[in-house]
This record gives sequence, C-alpha cells and structure tokens, in this order.
Amino acid sequence: MLVVLSGGGTAGHINPALALAEVLQSRGVDVVYAGTPGGIEARLVPEAGLEFKGFEAGGFNRNHPLTLPKSLAKIQKSTKVARAWFDEIKPDAVVGFGGYVCIPVARAAEQMHIPVVVHEQNSVMGMANAYLAKRAQAVCLTYEHAASALSDKSHVQVTGNPVRAQVFDATREAGRMRFDVPEDALMLLVTGGSLGARHLNNALVKLKDKLLSYKDLYIVHVTGPKELENVQQALNLSEEEQKRWQLYGYTDHMGDAMAASDLIVSRAGATTLAEISARGLPALLVPFPYATEDHQTMNAQACVEAGAAQMIADADVESEQFSNLLCEMIESAELRQNMKKAAEQFETEHAAKRLADIVMNVARG
Repeated sequence: MLVVLSGGGTAGHINPALALAEVLQSRGVDVVYAGTPGGIEARLVPEAGLEFKGFEAGGFNRNHPLTLPKSLAKIQKSTKVARAWFDEIKPDAVVGFGGYVCIPVARAAEQMHIPVVVHEQNSVMGMANAYLAKRAQAVCLTYEHAASALSDKSHVQVTGNPVRAQVFDATREAGRMRFDVPEDALMLLVTGGSLGARHLNNALVKLKDKLLSYKDLYIVHVTGPKELENVQQALNLSEEEQKRWQLYGYTDHMGDAMAASDLIVSRAGATTLAEISARGLPALLVPFPYATEDHQTMNAQACVEAGAAQMIADADVESEQFSNLLCEMIESAELRQNMKKAAEQFETEHAAKRLADIVMNVARG
C-alpha cells in the first residue's frame, strides 16, 4: 500500500502529517510526501526520512482579484504534473492536511479515482480543506466545530490532531537535564510560537520581580528570534537570576521542554495545543488575535471548556488579570492537577492511530 501525504505552508500542517507517516510506516505502508519546493516542508519532510515531491502552488490576495488567474494557472499546471506522477507511483490514497499545495495534488487524485482523505487541525476549516472536503471519502477533524463549514457531514469523523512520537517519547528527567532544572523545582515554559509574541514577552518582563520571588520557580522562556535581544535587555537578569530564567530565541527541543514543565503559557495553534494535551500540561493560553477567522480563540475555547486550560486575550495580556491567572496556576498544585487530568481526556495519544485506521480503510476501498 502506498499513501501520499500533502500539506504545506506551516508546521501546523506538516507535523500532523509526519505523525501519521510514523504510524503508517510502522504498519508496513509506504509513504511519500507532496509539498511546495520553497516551503518548510521541503526541509522537514526529508529530515524525517520521507521521499519528497515538490509542486508549485500559491494562494491569491482577496483584496487584489488580479492575483487569482496566476494562482489558478499554478494549480492547473501542478495538477497535470501530479497526474503524471501518480501514473508512475500508483498511490492507493491521498491525504491532505491543508495549504494550497493540497489542491492540485488532491484534484489529480480525484480525476484518477484515487480516494482522498482530508484532515483539519483547527476549529475553523481552512480554505483548501473546505474545498477538498466536498468530494473527499473521509473528512477527519480535531474539533467537531470545524464541521460547521460543511453541508454534507456524512463523511466526517473526529480523530484529534496527530502528534509525533518524539513528543511522547520525551521524558521529564531528560528534559530537566537538558534545561538544567532541579527535579524538585516548579518549571514554567513560556512560548509565543516560532515568531514570538511581543505582548506576551512584555507581560513577562513586567512580572520579573513577582516571578523570581517564587524561590522554587524556574522559567524557560522562548521569546521568538526577533524578540530575544529586546527581552534580554529589558529583563537585565543577573548571573544568578539567569540560572532560574533561561531565554531562548528558538529551541529545537520543545518536546523536552514540555516534558520537563509543570505549566505553560502559550499561543493556541493547533499543533501546540495537541502537544500540550499529549503531555497533559496545564496551560494559560493567549490566542494569536490575527489568525484566520480567529481560529486560535476557538481552538483555545475547546480546551477551556474541558477544564484543561485558562485563556486571556492578547490585548489583556499585560493587565493585572494575566498576572492573577498565572500566579494562581503557579501557587495551586490542585488547580494544575485538575487541569492535567482534563487535558488527558482529549486522548491525543490515539489521534495518529485513529487517522491511520481511516486512511487505510479508505485506501482498501
């Protein structure tokens, strides 16, 4: 059996696909990946040991309609290239995870009567997935709310968002050793995503004295590469304080950091939330306010309603409300334990296996 995975543009599309690939390969399924040659998938996919095939694809600016013909021309050309590729490799199914590159790949599959599965990571379905879901044999969701975009819900199944094995394999002991945090200390992880979050960084700077007053608290603070220097200057940590407040522009060891942590302050991207729930990590979420259709707020709301997280708007993150919420989580072991139990109810560890079951059933016809 051969399955083609496709997705591009952001790690939020790519990491769930790689998590699915791990499970499929463990079951003896051959997997190849179709993405854009200039996207981050062109680096991440080969690093994961998968064959990668590049296809040109691009979106269009809704404020500039003249960009639409160029986008359609790319899609049509890549659809023809994908058909020729499929003639050669003869896949049994195609799985789209979002991003414009999925459109020509899945359209080629439809034209050749190859079954298509769509997976949507967010609570609001992206444009490419919404388009492809109309004719897909299965539509798999992380959040049931995403189905509101579909008129036909007969092929919809809620699987959760797949998380790569390295997130589950990371241990608290190894994470604490990597970040030099004592076993009996309380560790707070702060991350604004790969681009960072200025309001969030500013809020932490304002709370410097308060946070350092908790003698057993260690902080691993991922500022975003562009924010690191400013945060370093604003905090002006002494050599002794730097032992308990570590600053990074970016880290390749987020799995270790999450495994080592007792609580997290974070954005609410789909992959981040899946990894948080996979680790059962109590979270204070600050959704990115400019996400399409405010989907990060809706992602976060599902966690809040389950009791697994608290949430505050980006506009309020430098307020006393943020300070109160964070300090309550630091001070209350009972609150953290209740949130951890609630997070574990999402059963994220089974998401990749559920999705693999569906893909293989569809591939078998």
